[in-house]
Amino acid sequence: MGAPVTSSCLSWGNHIELAGHGGTTVPIVHCRAGDLQALYAAGEDPLLPLLHSHGAVMLRGLGLADVDGFRALVTAAGRPSLSYDFGSTPRSKVRAGIFSSTEYPAAETIPQHNEQSYTTQWPGRVWFYCAVPPADRGATPLADSRVILSRLDPAVRRAFKDRGLAYVRNMGTGLDVAWQAVFDTSERTDVERYCRDHDIVWQWLGDEQLRTRQICQVEIDHPHTGERLWFNQAHLFHISGLRPSVRESLLAVVDEDDLPRNVYFGDGGTIPDEMLDAVRAVYDSSTLSIAWHRGDVLVLDNMLMTHGREPFTGPRQVLVAMTESYRFDKSTNRVLAVDEPALPQEVVS
Repeated sequence: MGAPVTSSCLSWGNHIELAGHGGTTVPIVHCRAGDLQALYAAGEDPLLPLLHSHGAVMLRGLGLADVDGFRALVTAAGRPSLSYDFGSTPRSKVRAGIFSSTEYPAAETIPQHNEQSYTTQWPGRVWFYCAVPPADRGATPLADSRVILSRLDPAVRRAFKDRGLAYVRNMGTGLDVAWQAVFDTSERTDVERYCRDHDIVWQWLGDEQLRTRQICQVEIDHPHTGERLWFNQAHLFHISGLRPSVRESLLAVVDEDDLPRNVYFGDGGTIPDEMLDAVRAVYDSSTLSIAWHRGDVLVLDNMLMTHGREPFTGPRQVLVAMTESYRFDKSTNRVLAVDEPALPQEVVS
């Protein structure tokens, strides 16, 4: 973990304060959007030192009037916004490359997670924009992936690393996001091409149901800082993550193999509930919440920092953009930019 960045380190920003809890620290920088855009135009990446050191930065006082101002800031960073391919939660497209945050009921908590760490390709940066702050709670909690790894029981880490993870999803059952929304297509051939390109095993069951299975990473090394990170969504996909009443209701109507989502060890073995409970306890003890203000922009290095969502009351509109696509190369166990070729395995140290 890099040294904390203070206001004396920044050539931009009017004021910086550091929020921290449970080992996770995030700078809140008061600045104007025009200052950032000017630095981006000059070829600088002003957020990079903050992101590598802390994993996230909250930008406050930007003066963004609306979603178009947010989109202009993301565009100024010089990296195209990504689509939400192989998504796992319901979202709405607001503008090209701008989405709603996960559309779950306001009373529900969304657990900590690195975006799309349930698959082998994910965004490197996630940008959140608060258009309408909630009346109560509704923060986007944060937890540092480096801290999570350091606090996990070594026996749990070893079991996960030795056996790997296999994510199983059943789409088209009416119990979760439809496969047409997950893959943004109604053509089976498009789905099969995506699965083939991303090393996903697929099976069509009847007219509408699709089952997928994918072996994915447990831990990764950050491609720029070199730090080891816990990077998966086993605790979120596993059936033990459901409330007992929901779990019982689902198993009353479908077999375990047909659950909307679940995760197993890579060899097909069942992951004990208590292992996932231990992982969740580490997340709970390492989480920081920062209340949203209207116009805030929260930027995450998606590998270094997890995020979630608190329950809330009143209206809440937090929009999302994702940039910088990365992938896990299984032949070398390295994280690469999507357009970066893998090195031959024998030359990788």
